[in-house]
Amino acid sequence: MVRAAAFRSNRDTATATSEPFRLTTSTIERSEPMYAITGVTGHVGGATARELRAKGVPVRALVRDSAKAAAWTDLGAEAAVVDLRDRAGLAKAIDGVDGFFVMLPFIPGATDAEAQRGLIDSIAGAVRDSGVPHVVMLSSIGAHLPAGTGPIRWLHHLENELRDTGTVLTAVRSAHFQEKFEEAIDAVRHDGIYPNFGSSADVAIPMIATRDIGAVAANLLVEPPTHSEVIDLDGHAYTERQVAEKLAAALNTTATVVNVPRQEWVSTLEQAGLPSDFAEQLAEMYAAGEDGLLRPAGDRVHQCTTEIDETIKHALTQ
Repeated sequence: MVRAAAFRSNRDTATATSEPFRLTTSTIERSEPMYAITGVTGHVGGATARELRAKGVPVRALVRDSAKAAAWTDLGAEAAVVDLRDRAGLAKAIDGVDGFFVMLPFIPGATDAEAQRGLIDSIAGAVRDSGVPHVVMLSSIGAHLPAGTGPIRWLHHLENELRDTGTVLTAVRSAHFQEKFEEAIDAVRHDGIYPNFGSSADVAIPMIATRDIGAVAANLLVEPPTHSEVIDLDGHAYTERQVAEKLAAALNTTATVVNVPRQEWVSTLEQAGLPSDFAEQLAEMYAAGEDGLLRPAGDRVHQCTTEIDETIKHALTQ
């Protein structure tokens, strides 16, 4: 179950959409600072936007389709329907905001280099065109490397493209998400199996709750730094076996950890329904993690505090 921070599932990516830009207004007083947030239908973007709204801070939620807008306008936010591949539309959506939280979307069926490069160019171009002064980007450990890390390499490129725009960039490089266990719930509940893409389930690695990431991102937006920096997120460390045991106990069952051999990673992912090219990228990322390439390399470290027991309980009560 090794999975890097910013590439875990569609729930945590602002999937690109073909709908044109459209802004839905709210009751927010525009004399206040405004912050644009992507990925609001997922764990991290949603946590960031909710944290800001809980503080009474104005939010412009960038949603992938108009059906998602009402949930945010009901919370007093603005909602913009925008295709992140549309540079001009995205520039309009973030025009005039004081800060922009961005996640790199996964385009279903388009994981090739040309598509990802085009998406990165669109996001960075919109930031340049709009002149937004501060961008908080969800990145990942390992993003200091230009290659050999699977899809994390695109975060490396996005970081660099955003820095070149002249904005102040805060790249938040998270360790593994605690919520990655959600992908194993059905296997544990129905089959008593917890799959692990690694040779050992007994190596402890830091795991970060997405609510903690959202809190960090929200605080960075309202208290922007004066210069660009990379912040590594650290937290409580767990082995995959510990996660399996905690999840099984919460489900009132037991689970056997199954270590998927490296040579079977791609085929196993393909059997789970992933496109071959994306399965190969994920396998490369798993290998990078196992080989010790995914490590902190930022300017400073922020310690997150939520324990995985709390995250499991929260997930199972939703």
